[in-house]
Amino acid sequence: MSVHALYVTAAYAITAVVLAGLIGWILFDQRTRKRDLAELEASGVRRRSDKAGKS
Repeated sequence: MSVHALYVTAAYAITAVVLAGLIGWILFDQRTRKRDLAELEASGVRRRSDKAGKS
């Protein structure tokens, strides 16, 4: 394997690892935010955009 091919392979591998990490972080954070919203709604806090909650 030439030096150039090794460089390109390493660059693609690092990019794939970084992208996988970012996707994992987004999915983890999404679950956390959904849990936070569910706790707030369960405690009676409603969103300002929630028109159904107002009477």
